[in-house]
Amino acid sequence: MPDAPVADAPVPDAIDLIRAKRDGRILADADIGWLIGAYTAGSVADEQMSAMAMAIYFRGLTAAELRAWTDAMIESGQRLDLSAVPAPTVDKHSTGGVGDKVSLILAPLVASCGAAVPQLSGRGLGHTGGTLDKLEAIPGWRAGLSAREFVELLSTVGAVICAAGADLAPADRKLYALRDVTGTVESIPLIASSIMSKKIAEGTSALVLDVKVGSGAFMRDVGQARELARTMVRLGTESGVRTTALLTAMDAPLGRAVGNAVEVEESVQVLRGGGPADLIEVTLALAREMLALAGIDADPAAALADGRALATYRAMIAAQGGDPDAPLPAAGHLRVIPAPDSGWLRRLDALAVGTAAWRLGAGRARKEDPVSAAAGVICLAKPGERVEAGQPLLELRADESGRFERAIAALDGGIEVRPEPPEIGPVVLERIA
Repeated sequence: MPDAPVADAPVPDAIDLIRAKRDGRILADADIGWLIGAYTAGSVADEQMSAMAMAIYFRGLTAAELRAWTDAMIESGQRLDLSAVPAPTVDKHSTGGVGDKVSLILAPLVASCGAAVPQLSGRGLGHTGGTLDKLEAIPGWRAGLSAREFVELLSTVGAVICAAGADLAPADRKLYALRDVTGTVESIPLIASSIMSKKIAEGTSALVLDVKVGSGAFMRDVGQARELARTMVRLGTESGVRTTALLTAMDAPLGRAVGNAVEVEESVQVLRGGGPADLIEVTLALAREMLALAGIDADPAAALADGRALATYRAMIAAQGGDPDAPLPAAGHLRVIPAPDSGWLRRLDALAVGTAAWRLGAGRARKEDPVSAAAGVICLAKPGERVEAGQPLLELRADESGRFERAIAALDGGIEVRPEPPEIGPVVLERIA
């Protein structure tokens, strides 16, 4: 008598999985894999995944669930193969801040010390700037590279900053857009899986996370930032990617330039051996961490001083079609904000300055919005510096003079001058491994 046919495993039901997570039950790995795959394919509706995201926001994910969720996001697309790259690969990811142009300096700096830096970056949204928007201020530079070009430039130049391809963790692209409009962006499991799925799929062997903390950061509370960092470090380590994290301060803008072209200019200043002390401190701390993970004994400060990092930057820009010698776009209109009193600048709120730069045209409210390359804010003084009433404190730049009024309104309450000097804390707060 022939064997009876084996019944197919029942197909999970999205509504049952939503109810399970809503009620605090643990989802099986197979159910999570099915859900992410079905959502990517379009057979689970946005409304259903919105409900799941909200359930996760309130109920969280266990470590095992988060690992399965992240793995499913990775498996929704392709993984880059960097095995042909001769140098050890190491990348950096920042959770985003105001004036955070570190990647523009860091990628060529670390590459000039002997590592290969495969940096897949994004665009800005709201008050935080995007690395690709900044680099696109350089005439001719292009963000889109094929996988073959990516590996080739990584092998020859040593540093690549470009946009992620559509086939890299496509589930994250859909879910990220959904979270942005459903009030679930702040969920630590969803943030961690979003970041780490892309970075693991990128194929790098090591990763350093720059988790910003403060008024201009995604995480304003140091405890939450620490939890996010630990979660991401664990995910990376469990996936075979050597991962560490630094918590860095983001209560005031990093450096003095906030915008696109103005941040490129400031990055080149650092690569030429100048630039603001806080920007240099964060960049060198991250560079040392990256080189240690890559197993390279080199001094990044020496690579800045002797011009190697600048030479690698110029090669990186030229390899992606940019002209490193071309003049950058300049704003047609300027407005100076004076210091309100004499004394010590105690506070220059990062969120206020970032919002002002956004309203000047440097940022976007929706992903499809255009940005101005020339718009931005120059911080002529930083917290801890002495100022006199009426002296220029901020310089606002815009293509249209009509943008100044709303930008100035964003600064209301964000500037504080007092008779006594403030205590300025460290820029690098903590290391997590």
